[in-house]
Amino acid sequence: MADSPPRVERPLSPHLQIYRPLFTMMMSIVHRITGVGLYFGTILLVWWLLATATSRGAYDTFMWVAGSPIGLLVLFGFTWALLHHALGGIRHFMWDFIYGFGPKERVLLAKATLAGSVVLTVLLWIVGLALKG
Repeated sequence: MADSPPRVERPLSPHLQIYRPLFTMMMSIVHRITGVGLYFGTILLVWWLLATATSRGAYDTFMWVAGSPIGLLVLFGFTWALLHHALGGIRHFMWDFIYGFGPKERVLLAKATLAGSVVLTVLLWIVGLALKG
């Protein structure tokens, strides 16, 4: 063993110095982030349900917070996260049936997920605000 060549020091696992960020990689990360965001957004849903079930004052407090500019921004982000995560889930469901694994198909599905979530979020909010009056 004394005559073996010196060992080359390499990282134990791939990292960002080896991989350049690809669009599909970023969309995978965003899918995970939206999943975490939905977890915390569910707390808002529970707050709304509890406020509705308890008293008029609790409901008014929730509506005041949700109707504030920051509350509307959080609700808009929650809507986008929900739709983005759902469309990403459909993309993964398609992959379960061995469809869309080609390089062009993967990028197209990732772009469609992002564009679809933005368009659906804006449309949903336009319809919601129009119905609200």
